[in-house]
Amino acid sequence: MRIVYIGVVEFSHICLEEIIKNKGEVVGVLTKKRSKYNSDFCDLTPISEKNNIDIKYFDNINDNENIEWIKAKKPDIIFCFGLSQLIKDEILNIAPMGVIGCHDTMLPQNRGRHPIIWALALGLKETGQTFFVMNKDADTGLILSQRSLKIEDNDNAKTLYNKINQLACEQIRDFLPKLINKTYDLIEQDKKLANSWRKRTRKDGIIDWRMSTEAILNLIKALTKPYPGAEFEYNGQFITIWEATKYECDKCYNNIEPGKVVKVIGDCPIVKCYDSLIKLVEYEPRITLKEGEYL
Repeated sequence: MRIVYIGVVEFSHICLEEIIKNKGEVVGVLTKKRSKYNSDFCDLTPISEKNNIDIKYFDNINDNENIEWIKAKKPDIIFCFGLSQLIKDEILNIAPMGVIGCHDTMLPQNRGRHPIIWALALGLKETGQTFFVMNKDADTGLILSQRSLKIEDNDNAKTLYNKINQLACEQIRDFLPKLINKTYDLIEQDKKLANSWRKRTRKDGIIDWRMSTEAILNLIKALTKPYPGAEFEYNGQFITIWEATKYECDKCYNNIEPGKVVKVIGDCPIVKCYDSLIKLVEYEPRITLKEGEYL
């Protein structure tokens, strides 16, 4: 089974490595030399060269030269893991077995953008990984493989990202031989269960201290590394928070306004939110905040 592989992020590298390890015949890789749009960008050149796989770099996957390059590889199937750009019919129709994509949710629920970030920001307790046959509409195709994943209270973007990577590798080990041997099944998505998450912008990551403590902590966990980080504005500059915790205190601060620094422990400010306190553990730039200041 001849495979053409498309991807540009760390997840793409991990899945490609797993496919190669499990004897997948990868005849070509399409990737980017760099990407300002992907904070988790990963160069697939080293793994491709190490395994003597032809590589082609692209800016727009749907350009004619990429289409012709893929056609020349005569793929039986195309894997597209870790690319947010929609693929047009000219590529979707090249391989007899189609194009397999993936989405970090339990499709048809939570189609759309930024699935790891939204799952954590919304405080969901479960997510998943779905591999599916791509078509002209995003995240709507027939399901090849799907598994659920519990989100723990201490999970953040990095830990959940790692869990999803591990889950995807388990799924690849299961479905790759089924694809090779033509023993796989495809399941149609139930449109009645579908919703779609919108694209996020920078303003979605800006903290309003009138939010609940849980909502603020969820936002910080959702946007920590490898993502850009949750922010608050202080004296005309944006401060990025990478880690924070709920601060337990016997004293009642119900009469204190949200955004006030009620105390500083070491160099970690304790800030009043709508309903309780949080401790800012890791943030940058590491400004000095004083008790009594407002953020």
